[in-house]
Amino acid sequence: MSFKDKTDAVNATGEELTPELDLALREFRSSVHAWSEAAYNRPRSAVAAVRRKQVWRLAAGWALSGVLLAGVSTGGWEHHRQEMRMAAARMAEHERLAVEQRNQQLRQEDEDLLAKVDSDVSRGVPSAMEPLAQMMAGDETR
Repeated sequence: MSFKDKTDAVNATGEELTPELDLALREFRSSVHAWSEAAYNRPRSAVAAVRRKQVWRLAAGWALSGVLLAGVSTGGWEHHRQEMRMAAARMAEHERLAVEQRNQQLRQEDEDLLAKVDSDVSRGVPSAMEPLAQMMAGDETR
């Protein structure tokens, strides 16, 4: 049974309370209700603390995302630079191989030309001995 329901003030043993004690309990009860009502209706400072925490969280989030973005973009830039260096090295190697192949082709053409000139200019037998060489060629066919 609650205190409101009792019309006569009695203690736990069932004895009636004195009017002074009853008045003190009623005043205590009303002061507790007044204090509770004031505590529930006063402005809360926890909301301001939560907002302050939210602002710091937001600022920390932006700062962290800025750092991450800088790290990722720096990593991307380094990767791009490395790819460009590798592409330049591949291109230089390709050009070097092309030049080497062209030089080898030119040397081969020069050797072929010199061999042709040598075969055109040279004779197997001096011109004075040519009739003798023709006779010897006839002996080989036998």
